[in-house]
Amino acid sequence: QVQVVESGGGLVQPGGSLRLSCAASGSIFAINAMGWYRQAPGKQRELVAAVTSGGSTNYADSVKGRFTISRDNAKNTGYLQMNSLKPEDTAVYYCNADVKSTEWGLVYRYWGQGTQVTVSS
Repeated sequence: QVQVVESGGGLVQPGGSLRLSCAASGSIFAINAMGWYRQAPGKQRELVAAVTSGGSTNYADSVKGRFTISRDNAKNTGYLQMNSLKPEDTAVYYCNADVKSTEWGLVYRYWGQGTQVTVSS
């Protein structure tokens, strides 16, 4: 059993910053990629950023240069630093972790429950 829990969401003014955290716990041998998605009301869930176990990153064009994804492998925790926030960044942000529970086991994707980010003056 693996749990993924996001934290750090909230209300921020345009131009402000927030840092989201994503903590994975439970039966974890290794975590491959970790990612952040977001879903705004009436829209499909979209990829925001992802990071591999080796540190390679990928970003949506809409957040390049403003958001930074990182991870602490020792803590099984990922982060999303969000700067220069815009009203259009308002959404529920979800974290996922691609987890192997044993050395020879399959990789499963686990999702957190989401954290609300609201950018408004």
